[in-house]
Amino acid sequence: MRPESRRDGRGCDTVSLEPGSVAKLALPATLPILPKPRNSGYNSSMMRASSEAKHAQLVERAVGWLRYTYRCGIILSEQYCSSGEVPDVIGWKGSCQSVVVECKVSRSDFLADATKPFRLKPEEGLGSRRFYMAPAGLIAREELPRHWGLLECKGRQVQMSVKPGKQDLRSTVGLMKEMNLLLASLRRVEVRIEPQTITEFLKWKNRLAEYNGGRLPEGVTAPDEEQNHYLVT
Repeated sequence: MRPESRRDGRGCDTVSLEPGSVAKLALPATLPILPKPRNSGYNSSMMRASSEAKHAQLVERAVGWLRYTYRCGIILSEQYCSSGEVPDVIGWKGSCQSVVVECKVSRSDFLADATKPFRLKPEEGLGSRRFYMAPAGLIAREELPRHWGLLECKGRQVQMSVKPGKQDLRSTVGLMKEMNLLLASLRRVEVRIEPQTITEFLKWKNRLAEYNGGRLPEGVTAPDEEQNHYLVT
């Protein structure tokens, strides 16, 4: 006797077998199509947040590297001005030499940086010396713009994998843009301490000495004893 096939009330094909035959599973005639998960943007937003957090960590490490390893006296990170260029980190050393560090956490971010106007015309950019900072292996030496250096993060260490060229990359245009950046930053300080002025803020130690009988309290460094490499003596 040949097996008899029929469809039950559940839409499944069933087969009646002869005694001693091997039973087979009953499968539905058509398998249900499961709906695809909705791409709500949650995952993409989480990825952006993760990327922004990694970038913030690199910026923090670049600030520390400029301060404690490269010995910059003044450092600004992610400050805007009218020049259009917003360096991730920029610091100034003696003789007003400036150092820019651009932090990149992905290949796409690094490649997009090359299309910016001040990269296409590097003579209009900021920084006497210029670096990229990235996780180790993200940027190859041969991909660097001419005279740029490379800082690589390996664990908790920051390693200068490529030294920058000895040529001063900053032009007069770049110097004026740096001046604009510094003035914009000073103005932000002044706005936030109003009605006090920057000059009054800088003279607080003098006023403190006046209130203290001509002497500064113990532990407060006198203005003329402060370490400031930018003062001409």
